[in-house]
Amino acid sequence: MRGLVLVALLVVTLAAVPVAAQTPAAPAPAQPPAAPAPEPPRPFPEGSKIAYIVLQRIAAESVEGREASGKVQALQQQRVGELSERQKNLQGLQAKLEQGGAVMSATAQADMQRQIERAQVDLERATQDAQAEVQALQQTLQDEFQERLIPVIEAVARDKNLHFIFNGPDSGLVWADVSLDISVDVIRKLDEMRKTPPQE
Repeated sequence: MRGLVLVALLVVTLAAVPVAAQTPAAPAPAQPPAAPAPEPPRPFPEGSKIAYIVLQRIAAESVEGREASGKVQALQQQRVGELSERQKNLQGLQAKLEQGGAVMSATAQADMQRQIERAQVDLERATQDAQAEVQALQQTLQDEFQERLIPVIEAVARDKNLHFIFNGPDSGLVWADVSLDISVDVIRKLDEMRKTPPQE
């Protein structure tokens, strides 16, 4: 959950060009060989008492994790926009001093220099505040996500009669049978519990 990052999406649109009726149809280009179908998930080994999850995958693929990531991205974009405006203002002041400094009085130059210094300090403080705000939101969402995730992991452990569940990548795990990965079960259960209204 830490280190939720801003992801830019690239959308490519292909437009078909109509061919004139007089032009003979060109042979269709050879199709590249289809990628092999992904191997179907292997069933969880019957009687196994140990499993693992990948928390990063659960955060990335669950509805709640995607919503949390969206909130952080929205705040980041908002703050980046605000900081860009401050940066433009600072650059405008600097350009004004560079272009008109030769014709300004010493008092006007000193006043403009003070404005630039204030704008620089304001930009630095605003940047630090924005970073702190984004980190605070990430921490809050991480804590909330973890608070809701633990009972879900416990429920899946009970359903499968497990004794241990490891966080695969962060537990020193070097190798494990992929059928012991119950991340999908946890994601499914987490999403189901979001749809279930709380019991009175």
